[in-house]
Amino acid sequence: MPKKQRKPKKPLTLYKRYKKLGDGIERTNKFCPKCGKGFFLAQHNNRVSCGNCAYTEFQKK
Repeated sequence: MPKKQRKPKKPLTLYKRYKKLGDGIERTNKFCPKCGKGFFLAQHNNRVSCGNCAYTEFQKK
């Protein structure tokens, strides 16, 4: 049986999660309160969620 072909993975885009302000940087996404620093919350249209621990915050209407 031949091996299954893997799809190529997209490279990490950490440069999109920071903004340069003067001499320092600013984070555009919040960190996960459960996992700590280094784990960003992904922004969706009605919530933010962590991909590591599945922590979710829903936005109020």
